[in-house]
Amino acid sequence: MKKILFPIILISSFITAQAPAGYYNGTTGLTGYALKSKLHDIISEKNINWHYDGIQLFYTQTDLDKYYDHDASNTEYLLDIYSEIPSGPDAYEYKVNQLIAGVSGEGQGYNKEHMMPQSTFTTLLVDTGKTISDYPMFSDLNFIIPTDARINQLRRNYPYGIGNNVNHYNFTNGSRISNAAIPNYPYTGRVYEPINEFKGDIARALLYFAVRYEGKFGSFNTAYTTSNSITPATDQCPLDGTEERAIELPYIEMLKQWNAADPVSQREIDRNNAIYSIQNNRNPFIDHPEWVNMIWSETPDNIPPTAPGALTSTQQSAYFINLNWTASPETDVLGYRIYMNGATTPVATTKNTSISIDHLDPSTTYTFTVKAYDKGYLESPVSNTVTASTIASDAYAKDLIITKYISGTNNTTVSNNALEITNKTGHEVNLNNYRINILLKNTQGNYYRADTYELEGKVGNNETFVILNPKATLSCYTNTQAKFVTSSDPMTFRGDNYVELAYNKFVTVDAIGTKYVANTNGNVSLYRKSTINQPNSTFTIGEWDSYPSNYCQNLGTLSTSELITSTDKSLKIYPNPVYDNIFISGETEKIQTAQIIDLSGKVIYTEKEPFRNKKNISVQGIPTGTYLLRLDDRVEQFIKK
Repeated sequence: MKKILFPIILISSFITAQAPAGYYNGTTGLTGYALKSKLHDIISEKNINWHYDGIQLFYTQTDLDKYYDHDASNTEYLLDIYSEIPSGPDAYEYKVNQLIAGVSGEGQGYNKEHMMPQSTFTTLLVDTGKTISDYPMFSDLNFIIPTDARINQLRRNYPYGIGNNVNHYNFTNGSRISNAAIPNYPYTGRVYEPINEFKGDIARALLYFAVRYEGKFGSFNTAYTTSNSITPATDQCPLDGTEERAIELPYIEMLKQWNAADPVSQREIDRNNAIYSIQNNRNPFIDHPEWVNMIWSETPDNIPPTAPGALTSTQQSAYFINLNWTASPETDVLGYRIYMNGATTPVATTKNTSISIDHLDPSTTYTFTVKAYDKGYLESPVSNTVTASTIASDAYAKDLIITKYISGTNNTTVSNNALEITNKTGHEVNLNNYRINILLKNTQGNYYRADTYELEGKVGNNETFVILNPKATLSCYTNTQAKFVTSSDPMTFRGDNYVELAYNKFVTVDAIGTKYVANTNGNVSLYRKSTINQPNSTFTIGEWDSYPSNYCQNLGTLSTSELITSTDKSLKIYPNPVYDNIFISGETEKIQTAQIIDLSGKVIYTEKEPFRNKKNISVQGIPTGTYLLRLDDRVEQFIKK
């Protein structure tokens, strides 16, 4: 007898219980795009990003059909929402080993289907005309599912949608490809319309994508202009190029209807929990489907905001200029766009009223203006113009710098690869424009650009972070400590590979090895000499100290000398020496992380938001000796008695 999975309407308190306690801290009271941005921060932190070539093996944990046709105790078959027939026997089924490429008809094998098409986040290589895929999007299980290969191929890059009566393909479970008939949406090309049983699943997966990759949409292949006009009839992508809203409003309305009509099922809950154990993040709309309407319920007016005022330049360095302005008074302002030298495309965007404009040239004069934009994406009039000049030189690094490179044991079960990157630029850096690139060698002996790994988020001045392969078993560092954990191509390097930190896709910032040759960094770990404070786009071995493979000391920590020079004298600690508790005076409210570090550079204590409800840090369990107390990028030395 067919075992039917009836949609389960779950009340909010039950759904929330699926997530670990505290996972959604900070969301209470938020609505609209503010809630969306907070969820982005939560689900983007500490992800584990696996290599695309092997993610199908996880389908035995995430996508077994134990809901319709089989019992949970003995099923080997995958649940394919493109071919599942809820009311009767399926026409065909797949096991995990039936992954296939090209096919001529249904039922011959399955593909790994990117519900948001992979072409959205590929990078075109101008020199070869080929494309490479961008991690972490490329292997994110939250929107990559097993589907019949023939249906997947016929779907191509067509969006999901409501179709009209002109059907181009009808599939065995009733899904179809037809011409679009999405209300108020002028796209008239083809759409793939799933059956009603899975429309909510698809809506929640697409909206997950809109939250997870906020901050990246400006670089995605959406083919939209900054005018934010509705999609042309020939366009296939519902993304609108904005970071907050992310998706065209008529398409959002369709997804909201799908979310409501097809409530969260037990299958989705189980899949969400399984993915959390694999990737360490969740789809918030499975845990809280009510958040869909809470986020995409903004009602913008048609009145542009007032221009921001009092734009000034507060600091001029050799490679960056700091700007500050007063906020526009309207409550619906989303952020500010900064324009440089009269250009019509913004050089940066921020939700704050200050920013560092970097990647500038020394001894050069620049002009800046700022415009506010609101929830309707209307821009304000332009602010006053500020002219500022960079200085000839200073002590800051011109860009981020790779400070450690660990190349270690690398086999099917272990990959002891790590990169440490440090910000010595003198200002906070937005990582969304940075990536790690690698050159691999094919069977013909030719080098080629492999898939890339995109960084995201921000890194403060004097902050160091680590990119780690999830299969690493290093003695001094774990996945939970790393900022980025990925087994994407760039983190599978061996000694003969060229690896680079790049800005704006392919502008080399810092490099390990030389391009298009066999390098000799095998079985070696490289630590940047303390005298080197600038990145180098040309690898120079004299800038590095060499150690054996798997060598791992002080990873993710600035050296003691670097920490002491970054001390902020506006904060004071007392008493010193200390017996039980260190007390801190000064502006501590905004401090995010406190660390106690011994003089070898080893972190022995970490506390998040240490001064939310107190002004002290306990040191009772720490042995006597001399230590450093690091408060974000500020450091004080103390003696424990």
